[in-house]
Amino acid sequence: MLSKIVYLFAYFSIQLLSVSALSQDIPLPEHPRPDFERPQWQNLNGTWQFAFDSLNQGLSEQWFAENKAFDEKITVPFPWGSPLSGVEDQADIAWYQREMTVDPAWQGQRTFIVIGASDWQTDVWLDGQHVGKHQGGYVPFSFELTEHLTYGQPQQLVIRVDDAPRAFALRGKQLYGNAKGIWQTVYLEARGSDYLDQVQFTPGIDRQKVIVTAYLPDYAQRDIPLSLRIATESEPIRIDTLISAGQEQIEFSVPIPQPRLWSLNDPYLYTAEVTLGTDTVRTYFGMRTISIENLPGTDYPYVALNGQPVYLQMALDQAYHPEGFYTFPSDTFIRREVERSKAIGLNGIRPHIKVPIPRKLYWADKLGVLIMADLPNYQDPRNERSEVESEYTLREMIKRDYNHPSIFSWVVFNESWGLRTDIPTASGNTRKVFQPDEQQYAAGMYYLTKSLDTTRLVDDNSIHSYWCAEHTVTDLNSSHDYLMGVEWEHRLKVRSDQSHLGSTFQYADGFVQGNVPSINAECGNVWGYEGTTGDVDWSYDYHRMMNTFRKYPKMAGWLYTEHHDVIKEWNGYWRADRSLKFTGVDELVEGMTMNDFHALVYLSTGNEICQTVPAGATVDVPLYLSSMTEQDLGDSLAIRYELQLTNTLAETSLVSRGTRNTAYRPYIQDSLSPLALQMPEQKGLAILKLYLDDAQGNTVHRNFMHFEVVDGANPADVQTITVGPADFSEQQWSQQQWAVLDGKKVNGTGSGHFTYTFALPNDLAISEATDAYFLAELSAKQLFIKDLTDAEKQARGLDLDYRKYPDSNPNAYPMSDEMMFPSEISISVNGRVLTTVMLPDDPADHRGVLSWHHQSIPEPEKDQHDLDNWWYTLSGTLHEAGSYGYLTKVAIPLDILRQAQADSGTLSVQIQTRGEGGVAVYGQSFGRYPLDPTLVLD
Repeated sequence: MLSKIVYLFAYFSIQLLSVSALSQDIPLPEHPRPDFERPQWQNLNGTWQFAFDSLNQGLSEQWFAENKAFDEKITVPFPWGSPLSGVEDQADIAWYQREMTVDPAWQGQRTFIVIGASDWQTDVWLDGQHVGKHQGGYVPFSFELTEHLTYGQPQQLVIRVDDAPRAFALRGKQLYGNAKGIWQTVYLEARGSDYLDQVQFTPGIDRQKVIVTAYLPDYAQRDIPLSLRIATESEPIRIDTLISAGQEQIEFSVPIPQPRLWSLNDPYLYTAEVTLGTDTVRTYFGMRTISIENLPGTDYPYVALNGQPVYLQMALDQAYHPEGFYTFPSDTFIRREVERSKAIGLNGIRPHIKVPIPRKLYWADKLGVLIMADLPNYQDPRNERSEVESEYTLREMIKRDYNHPSIFSWVVFNESWGLRTDIPTASGNTRKVFQPDEQQYAAGMYYLTKSLDTTRLVDDNSIHSYWCAEHTVTDLNSSHDYLMGVEWEHRLKVRSDQSHLGSTFQYADGFVQGNVPSINAECGNVWGYEGTTGDVDWSYDYHRMMNTFRKYPKMAGWLYTEHHDVIKEWNGYWRADRSLKFTGVDELVEGMTMNDFHALVYLSTGNEICQTVPAGATVDVPLYLSSMTEQDLGDSLAIRYELQLTNTLAETSLVSRGTRNTAYRPYIQDSLSPLALQMPEQKGLAILKLYLDDAQGNTVHRNFMHFEVVDGANPADVQTITVGPADFSEQQWSQQQWAVLDGKKVNGTGSGHFTYTFALPNDLAISEATDAYFLAELSAKQLFIKDLTDAEKQARGLDLDYRKYPDSNPNAYPMSDEMMFPSEISISVNGRVLTTVMLPDDPADHRGVLSWHHQSIPEPEKDQHDLDNWWYTLSGTLHEAGSYGYLTKVAIPLDILRQAQADSGTLSVQIQTRGEGGVAVYGQSFGRYPLDPTLVLD
């Protein structure tokens, strides 16, 4: 319950932040670079005059002239086409215009305009004078305005941006909302006559010092004094030195006695002020190191922070906002993005195929979250221009972001984008092949990156497992795996067995694995099913995936796809608007949250989390204890367990409970002796709840698994008559009616009813009953696009490309979230209305365990993928997986039963909608409860 309150607070805060972004005078008014901030600066965000130039005539007509008027307005820095920009995307070229006035106090200094990012070619004029041109879409640039300024007087600033398609341009994931035009803060800043171009801090925690490197934009024309002040918890540190004439940079070391290290739990930042002559820059750094160390007690290489191995638990972050695309509405929203990740137990994010915006890095630095930083990739084949732009952007992103302690790795290429050549295949298709020259180019980019930054790890190519052998030289043996839940055991065993020093697994010809961590750099389940994506419950397969990862500690971490839904990907922890999704695990195990799936100490039962077992059988439950922390929890841990049964009347009872102790040490990875459980004699759905307690009795982890108990007895002291969900005697629906998986569930959408007829045998002891009731599991039922025929889709004007709609994929069944779809129903017996019931929603999550357990998913062919057409050969189709209903119990007056037995020998129960909400009826093998629609005499 507490976790829901926290999540709801975060959600409503997000909604208020989106509104505030529209109401504030200057959007994103904060300085965009807390890591490189001058004291005199002026934010130019806000309303600008704007005009599209679809015919590309603005240059010839001199739209940069002072008398040119633009007829539209745009809100900077939101990219045009985004809702927060205020303009629709109508062309690839556009012009911006506004007045600006520079403070007379800035006289005697040099004034620059700085643009955080603008895609792609940007030209700037001041009062009709061209002051500079920049090409590239992701990194900052600046132009000097000093000689054109009239201090204290309004002047006209004009910016032209040409974002026409270019095959060599770094596009990244811009199909998910283009970052067209200006998309990061525009500002003026005053610099000294001699100014700092860059200041790098390279921490050396073992030597208790930091190496400082200050760069000038050009060679010094004279001796220039440089001073550095670093704030510490005790006395501030001051260093005074000199850059001599002819020098372009200076490097010196600064002692940091007993440094307070930057860590995930204590992300301490040292603030610094660097002054070169009259130019002052405020910045910060963290005292930390990134290295590769073995997991204690093993020879498994791990990413290490300050010498301590870190089990990476991260999320792919498309860093996308539905209203601002690549630009977030406010700084508080950016902070909340990082806080959300940390709140569910993640320790890192990967802003995907884009240069992260500086303030997100700032909040990652402040809050203690690791960053994998991607170089944006081009998608067309590599050419000379694309190489130039890649190298330029790589150099500039490392230059800009060198001081962020949160960044632990650079990712140069993603899934070999732009690195593969189309080769014809025997089937008549083409297959993209990673050719030797492309391999050498990727290796060269790795070495370039290492030469620019020796302090971090570099991933040459974050590869897709379907294309496999595409690593060259790398510090991380990464791969992407999108699998059905059942596939994770085999896949992780293969990766674990074949990833080692000297292995050629996942490496291109001529390259072998070094002593580097094997990590998953993208993983998920939704994309693992036939038809690729769809809005479905991910919680069940996520549980299987997390359980399996913890069995294979040679895998040094994982990165789930993804942080939030975006465009055609609906597998996020949060919706695109950052509203909540619900896993339901808190109702299955008291106190359990998403954090338990990310616990540093984890008790796994393996990949299988639901079994069908005979009543009364003894079942051995495998247990795997995995610790990824140096924290001392004592010499032993207590494993508490409870086995509970929900019987065929949805009554819950305790079957057994117990405690056993197990030896513990930090970083232990151990297969424990199985837990022997005696199953109950009654049939139903049993849940094994597991609690892992430390020596002080604190629960450090919770887990569970289910058992469908069959061939057992029904509850005593009752008589029951059941019918299957599909055994209705009558149905009528205004939209559609259909059965799922041979009648395990039936659906009726729109308005209508299901009628079930119960045969009342002559020996039914009605006179001995104290009460009678009708029992069923019911939910509302929404008609999804996937359930329409093609003709119906066309009649509604829907595009037949199912990837465009969350509920249109064949697998789709939207996960439980804050958007409710209720249905009010009445239940009548033999024509008499006995009750009305509000079914709150049409949900799907881990609570629908039986709906997951009985999916008709074939055993996958291990690693047999069609490389010619891999995207459509993933096996397994979901049939309303995870869907479940609400237990509905309706008391039946005994006089109705007596009359029915006397008259016709049958009892008719009708479930009728009171509106258009539809109804789903669940059977004993589907949903949350192990029961069919049932007539009960107690």
